[in-house]
Amino acid sequence: MTHTPHAVFRLRTARLARAVKPFRARGGPSERCPGCRVMHSHCLCALRPSVPTRAGMCLLMADIEPLKPSNTGWLIADVVADTFAFGWARTSVDPALLVLLADPQWQPYVVFPGEFVAPERLVTALLPDAASDGQQAKRPLFVLLDATWSEAGKMFRKSPYLNQFPVLSLHPEQISNYRLRHSSRADHFCTSEVGALCLALAGEPHAAEVLDAYLDVFTDHYLQAKNQQPVDREDAAHLRLRGLLRLQQHQLG
Repeated sequence: MTHTPHAVFRLRTARLARAVKPFRARGGPSERCPGCRVMHSHCLCALRPSVPTRAGMCLLMADIEPLKPSNTGWLIADVVADTFAFGWARTSVDPALLVLLADPQWQPYVVFPGEFVAPERLVTALLPDAASDGQQAKRPLFVLLDATWSEAGKMFRKSPYLNQFPVLSLHPEQISNYRLRHSSRADHFCTSEVGALCLALAGEPHAAEVLDAYLDVFTDHYLQAKNQQPVDREDAAHLRLRGLLRLQQHQLG
């Protein structure tokens, strides 16, 4: 891996170090690239994008999520430099997470469906971005519960340290295009899709598009590796990602 290990990579490493028995992903760990978690033959590390963003991402991850090769919180950490990742436990909380949530540069938003939230906590847009008393306006920090749907509900209910923050409920017009895990509901989005929706809401459409395109490319490499088929690096997904990155380079001069 040629990139500096990001927050999810570090969390995965720490979780593996604590494991009582080895985690067995299909394909075997030795056959997967440590940088992208896809089989070496289909590695996409060279395609990893990075987009400057004002928004930050805080991934609160269920115990086994960092170990899953199909986890898409990893993709957010690839794209968004200010991504933080913490393991979730019912009986304890990482002190570093509390420090992050209390950092005055950030305005945390817990991202969760509004139908399960008390109305007084619910927001559907970011709070007014106005600085006061000469202080710099706070940057949005999106707290994403990276877990299965049932696990995420438990995490939301049993994390009292999140109760002081507004809950952002997303209402996207599209349905999920995620193909690596099955959900019975089309409005259940994978973590990377939620991250892209948050970036768009924060006024960062280019970063949102890059993350969305990167998910498509990752999915393509992952499934083609699983099916032992070659990757078409000139297909629509790859062309879209390369086009977005060329546009970014042009804009940055």
